[in-house]
Amino acid sequence: QAQLVESGGGLVQPGGSLRLSCAASGRTFSISMYGMGWFRQAPGKEREFVAAIRWNGDSTLYLDPVKGRFTISRDNAKNTVYLQMNNLKPEDTAVYYCAAHRRPYMPVTGLAVEFGSWGQGTQVTVSS
Repeated sequence: QAQLVESGGGLVQPGGSLRLSCAASGRTFSISMYGMGWFRQAPGKEREFVAAIRWNGDSTLYLDPVKGRFTISRDNAKNTVYLQMNNLKPEDTAVYYCAAHRRPYMPVTGLAVEFGSWGQGTQVTVSS
C-alpha cells in the first residue's frame, strides 16, 4: 500500500491560487501504474471527489464546480501528483486528500470506493 503525503495547502484570498502536491513513497510503490485522485472534505460536510487522472495521464475527470479552475497533473518520474487551483473561492475551503487507486491500470474514476490509499490531508482555507 502506498504512503501518500500532501503539501501546499494554506490560507489564500478569494481569487488566489494554490498548488497542492502529493508525493508517494514506499519501497515498491510507483504511481505510474495507478490512477490518482483528489478529494476534499469541508467542515460538517461529506467528503467529495474533486479531480482524478488516469494512470498514464491521458484522461482526467473533474467535479463540475472546479472545472476550468483546477488542473490535476502527474509526474511519474517524481512519483508525485499535483492539483493546481486557480480563482479560488470561499466554498473551496476544505481539507484536501490525495488518493491512489486500489488496482493498477484502471480507467479514470471519481468513485471513492475505487481508491485504496489515502493521504492525511492538507488544509486549504479561502478567506479575505
